[in-house]
Amino acid sequence: MPSMRAYRLCPDIVFVPPRFDHYRQISQHIRDILCQYTDLVEPLSLDEAYLDVTSNKKGNPSATHLAQAIRAQIWAETGLTASAGVSMNKFLAKIASDLNKPNGLSLIPPEQADAFLDQLAIECFHGIGTKTAQKMKQLGIHHGADLKTWSELELAQQFGKVGRHFFRIVRGIDERPVQPDRERKSVGIETTFRHDLSDEAEMVAALRSLTEKICGRLERLETAAMTVTLKIKYLDFVQVTRRKTTPHYQRDVEQIYPIVDHLLHHPESPTRPVRLLGVYLSNLDHEANGLPVQLPLPFNRPRPSGVEDILAGS
Repeated sequence: MPSMRAYRLCPDIVFVPPRFDHYRQISQHIRDILCQYTDLVEPLSLDEAYLDVTSNKKGNPSATHLAQAIRAQIWAETGLTASAGVSMNKFLAKIASDLNKPNGLSLIPPEQADAFLDQLAIECFHGIGTKTAQKMKQLGIHHGADLKTWSELELAQQFGKVGRHFFRIVRGIDERPVQPDRERKSVGIETTFRHDLSDEAEMVAALRSLTEKICGRLERLETAAMTVTLKIKYLDFVQVTRRKTTPHYQRDVEQIYPIVDHLLHHPESPTRPVRLLGVYLSNLDHEANGLPVQLPLPFNRPRPSGVEDILAGS
């Protein structure tokens, strides 16, 4: 449950401070272990990754044996357990990895994929969230076998373009390659407050701090962003997002914070207590970080007399 809800239910609760630097260090150690088996490692987060071991550094044709060796090495060198899923593509491997957590190993062979997916509860499909699962159940879709009876067009009509994705995954089709050098598409940071914020000055101060941290992350990643998103979650858990895309890449606090501040107050300032604020940056360009920045031109200043508009439009 959210930490603030836990705090309200148990005011004497003790929160252990996180150690993110330590987590990143251990995560890098585990990634170094993975790279001893294959160069095709695609990190998903601090503690998860896809590996393509079709051709591997150990010369072992058994992906299951490699998974066993990796888990044993992670335990020996870090003292941490690890779960693994083995199958013929990303989607099935991800499903398999969730079957026997914690510290489990699951295999979905190609010849068993259809039968496995037919009996799988719809809420257990990776990528189908709670609300989508509820809608599917209202349509009589409870298991993979039910989903498979729907045509691609029918699923697209009900769920939009993601419906075409559902049509493919229930048939075990996933042609995405493992991409070790996949570029990050967005960065974000958010915080849940111990006490809900009602004072606008406190919200502004919190957002300034979040913006400074996220800009520090931009600098470390050597990238810049065009889209700024503000996330606001209220006391009643109602969540809103506000987004603005600029015509130029932004990368430092003095460029990005005014956008964040604008989003806080437009179309209106928060009118009830806020329990969470977040700042997210997307439309990243790793090549834009070294480029000069277009400075704003003060067209709104009073013009000298005799100066006329010679071009208007967009």
